[in-house]
Amino acid sequence: MVVDDEALVRSGFQLILGAADDVEVVATTTGAEAVDTVVRVRPDVVLLDIRMPDVDGLTVLRELRALARPPVVAMLTTFDADEYILTALRSGAAGFLLKDTEPDQLAQLVRTLAAGGVVLSPKASRAVWQSHPGAAAVDDEEAARVGRLTGREREVLVLIAEGLSNGDIGARIHLSAGTVKDHVSAILTKLRVTSRVQAALLAQRAGLLDAGRDAEGGR
Repeated sequence: MVVDDEALVRSGFQLILGAADDVEVVATTTGAEAVDTVVRVRPDVVLLDIRMPDVDGLTVLRELRALARPPVVAMLTTFDADEYILTALRSGAAGFLLKDTEPDQLAQLVRTLAAGGVVLSPKASRAVWQSHPGAAAVDDEEAARVGRLTGREREVLVLIAEGLSNGDIGARIHLSAGTVKDHVSAILTKLRVTSRVQAALLAQRAGLLDAGRDAEGGR
């Protein structure tokens, strides 16, 4: 389901996503009608504009998260350093998409969200943190939590931050989905976070993603 105040954006996303055989756009709507529509059509994934004139996207997000069966919600934004993104991620959004995302990537991003992955562009995530320098520093307690992760757990955490689902992580590092699930549970417990997004953000702030890219570059 696509929620945006601009009809052109709604129709564009519907056209692009509807072309994928395994993605069905069950509804498009403005922010004012979003919650009622979600309750009625029960989408698996909601792409929600973060800035709308009729109702704030963060307000819609909070209302959706309060539902008994909340959908996975990713925020839509025009700016990679949008000041509201951090609030949305901390409020339960499963990631964010820039509205100028390449059309051929959109369906795969929706598949990632539906499979339980997160959508956090490393470039855009860095822009978010750089625009909020006070929120970017990992404190001593958080660093200690990250330090308690095993090598395998760090590897899984980096893949979580890259947006991979448990199944994709297992395929990447040759583990069963059940084993990956156990690793994810241990990671959330050790980091004292409640969601994959929060874990991914902490990995970003702790420099694990940059370290992973440096290691790949040195091979």
